Amino acid sequence: MNGLRKYIDKIKPNFTKGGKFGFLQSTFEGFETFLFVPDTVTKRGTHVKDSVDLKRLLIIVVLALVPAMLFGMWNVGYQHDAAFGLGWGFWQMFWYGLVKVIPLYLVSYIVGLGIEFVSAQLKGHEISEGYLVSGMIIPLIVPVDVPLWMLAIAVAFAVIIGKEIFGGTGMNIWNPALLARAFLFFSYPSKMSGDTVWTGGVARYMAEGKAYACGNGIVDGFSGATPLAHPTLEGLQNAGTSFMDLFIGTVPGSVGETSVIAILIGAAILLFTGVASWKIMFSSVLGGLAVGYLGYFCGATDLPGYWQLVMGGFAFGTVFMATDPVTSAQTECGKWIYGFLVGALAVTVRLWNPGYPEGMMLAILLMNTFAPLIDHYVISSSIRRRAKKVKIA
Repeated sequence: MNGLRKYIDKIKPNFTKGGKFGFLQSTFEGFETFLFVPDTVTKRGTHVKDSVDLKRLLIIVVLALVPAMLFGMWNVGYQHDAAFGLGWGFWQMFWYGLVKVIPLYLVSYIVGLGIEFVSAQLKGHEISEGYLVSGMIIPLIVPVDVPLWMLAIAVAFAVIIGKEIFGGTGMNIWNPALLARAFLFFSYPSKMSGDTVWTGGVARYMAEGKAYACGNGIVDGFSGATPLAHPTLEGLQNAGTSFMDLFIGTVPGSVGETSVIAILIGAAILLFTGVASWKIMFSSVLGGLAVGYLGYFCGATDLPGYWQLVMGGFAFGTVFMATDPVTSAQTECGKWIYGFLVGALAVTVRLWNPGYPEGMMLAILLMNTFAPLIDHYVISSSIRRRAKKVKIA
């Protein structure tokens, strides 16, 4: 690393103002600060001294997402193997999933970072680091078969409309990754139904030396039902899906949302490092359980409330998206209210909206919208209480 540091210091004058490539200063600084802690210092006294800058904080979130990503890659191959009975081993499943998922990441980062770099150059600002996390999350919350051109449009929409027009990272109202998913859901609903997922089929046919015709083409796969397609005990039992299957994650679904175990590992990393709020996570779980058991006792579903926590994207949304510090509530009391409403609304949509089997995306986006209002009333209430104490004194 010392050699790389020396090389960067050597070429740095070329990318500063007045240098040969001075117009690329923001781009160069983006790469430099991604690799090394910035060497700039304040000229006056500082109130807070900490070596963890925004990039380091975001990289912690990226690391927390790795278990869900790796399991998702394996699960893509596992679902393919289970559907076609190929008898694959662990690594065959993983490599199949890797080949399917990597293109999603390439499109996500090439398009997203490309727009951020161009935007920074045009404005003459430093490159925004926020997309490090958004680019990691987006491929995990979409079906593995989403057409790459659709994903590219969704990413462009999320970055331009969801972030840049508001001023970039830290100024956005809604979670950019969820905006990309929402764009896909409402623009191309057949690809984002929430109750089916694609399973590839070509590998089996090629291995057997067969060509299964479908019209004028060859069958590439089929759409299999996810647990949200049959959210009843009888439906899940008929599909051969147990609670433990949902908890482990060996079920069809979006790439990174199926394994609660992998998500909990990420949650432990975020909580141990203090990056995410435990209040939001815990209150979201309480909200989901409250409405889940309300629906259970009212007869809206025969699934006990705790099943809602391991189905669909509830766990992933609670840990990685509801806790986004930019778009969530900022006050301590507000975090409890915000998190509870996220979990409650998500399960409400599942149980009482037959046209939409998954509600986590809509719940988080809606509460992103109302988070500032929640903080406003929490602060106003606190001021009124303190004012009364002053009058009494």
